[in-house]
Amino acid sequence: MPALFTAAERDFALKIAQINTCNPFLPERIGAERAALGNEFIEAGAEWNQLPPTAEAHGNHVRLTERVGALIEKVRVAWPSAGKVSKADATTYIELTVFWLYQMYSLRFDGIILNALDTPKAGGVRLGFYPAFQSDVNRLLALPGLDYLETQPAPHLFACAFQIRRAFHHIFRSLVGGSAPMARLRAAIWQSIFTHDLGRYRRVLHNRMGDFATLITGPSGTGKELVARAIALSRYLPFDPRRGGFANDFSSAFYPLNLSALSPTLIESELFGHRRGAFTGALADREGWMEACPTTGAVFLDEIGDVDSGIQVKLLRVLQSRTFQRLGDTETRTFQGKIIAATNRDLAAEIRAGRFREDFYYRLCSDLIQTPSLREQLDDKPDELPLLIAHITRRLLGEEEGDRFATEAAAWISKNLGKHYTWPGNFRELEQCVRNLLVRGDYRPPLSSATDKPEDWNALMNTGTLTAEEVLQRYTRQVHMQAGTIEETARRLDLDRRTVKARLR
Repeated sequence: MPALFTAAERDFALKIAQINTCNPFLPERIGAERAALGNEFIEAGAEWNQLPPTAEAHGNHVRLTERVGALIEKVRVAWPSAGKVSKADATTYIELTVFWLYQMYSLRFDGIILNALDTPKAGGVRLGFYPAFQSDVNRLLALPGLDYLETQPAPHLFACAFQIRRAFHHIFRSLVGGSAPMARLRAAIWQSIFTHDLGRYRRVLHNRMGDFATLITGPSGTGKELVARAIALSRYLPFDPRRGGFANDFSSAFYPLNLSALSPTLIESELFGHRRGAFTGALADREGWMEACPTTGAVFLDEIGDVDSGIQVKLLRVLQSRTFQRLGDTETRTFQGKIIAATNRDLAAEIRAGRFREDFYYRLCSDLIQTPSLREQLDDKPDELPLLIAHITRRLLGEEEGDRFATEAAAWISKNLGKHYTWPGNFRELEQCVRNLLVRGDYRPPLSSATDKPEDWNALMNTGTLTAEEVLQRYTRQVHMQAGTIEETARRLDLDRRTVKARLR
């Protein structure tokens, strides 16, 4: 059988296949685009994956789409009526078509996504351009001898393209900054949503990701809930062509619960629901998050390291068998969604201390994400701070006034805190610092002296000039900057919390 592609065309198609499957937030994606376009590659703004989606396609994507479209049409016209093509040619043609379909409809998806984020719709999202998408799918993929649509029908391809575009928007809306640690975090979130193999995800994993719990770790104030929200709102939604839309509204598929803020009884009630009379104040039957969460949603368990062993056992049952019971009830119910948990604790240490169940941990850790501290981001990219400040001030004051005040705030921080300030409260502290500056024109770090530099501690220790009490005070402050709370500092140092408070003063 004659080959449908020349050697040069096949080489180009292989690079398109790499673009289809690689993580778009890693450098290899831009490298694949550069390799595919060669001398036609546009360097200006090439690293689009560091910026939110724009109102128009990047020039490199336009050129790639045009070249792919022309090659698809050439091969489609030459396609043998008997359908006798090699497996390699068929696979190559499919990769080109999948790329072209996504690029051609991505900007249309953007309009729907942005509108839904601003005005959520209880009845789900409607997409009126699906008939055009289906027509293109049938024209390009319903070819003799090509059985791709038997396993990847048009509604599924449409749902996958919509999910990929949603993921871009949610990841960029949640995470600010262009440092290497932040780029790695975006890439980790993408993997949590789609795994490292997008092809396998499209084939078999798209409707099974609820079986994989995600555990997010990192210091307090580093945006663990934002990461969880991005994952939850980017889950796969089946498309119903008869209704012309999705049954569920993706913008309301996130069910967060801060476990450290509630008593064990209230945690059980919020998670599992309760029957009337199950405890004082339970005046009516009530469904919990586990029952309310749909198959395409996610329950977020914040501060999972603080929960007691009794609730750990019940959550372990949910992860193992996906079943639970309401408080005060014997009826077994089924959890349909995904579990996402987060903690700033060292769970390995908690397990050794007997406060966290090992079997529960191993059910949680099938997918791990670690959020970087603000200090890590600034160490990698020192000029990142003004951009982060501007992000905060624009939300508070609007774009014009926000940019004006961002300049003032950045100058104040540079003068009074200095470039070496550790930001122990991370992005949350930076946000409150900006708010303090906006209201009072001043900010006083609560956890440590702004003039303390990491090297000062080592220098003083080496000279032997510190008293024993000064060593204890400085070490307590150091641990407190990492732990985030007096209670956690006391636990790590094996001290009474009153002693910790006294040393911090």
